[in-house]
Amino acid sequence: MSLIRTAGRAAVASSVHGRVQRRQQDRWAAQAASQQAHAAQQPVAQPVAPQPVAQPVAAPAAQPVAADPKSQLMNALTSLRSAGVVTDTEFAEISSRIFS
Repeated sequence: MSLIRTAGRAAVASSVHGRVQRRQQDRWAAQAASQQAHAAQQPVAQPVAPQPVAQPVAAPAAQPVAADPKSQLMNALTSLRSAGVVTDTEFAEISSRIFS
């Protein structure tokens, strides 16, 4: 495998990871803001119970390791799409980069 191809795959994986991380941070910030807004609307006389902090979703059980790096990337990308982290448009764009 050439060094350029490996660097390209690493760039795709890094890009996907960065997007996922930013999207999760945005979701958690929106949840925290809505919880604070909801708590501010409650009457002052009632004590407010602390809201649980959103916990990251546990990783699924380990899958058997595929021999082909392309299939590993596609498996990871498919799981991100099924979890709703990656949109169909992003999935198509990234998968075309993987197989180009």
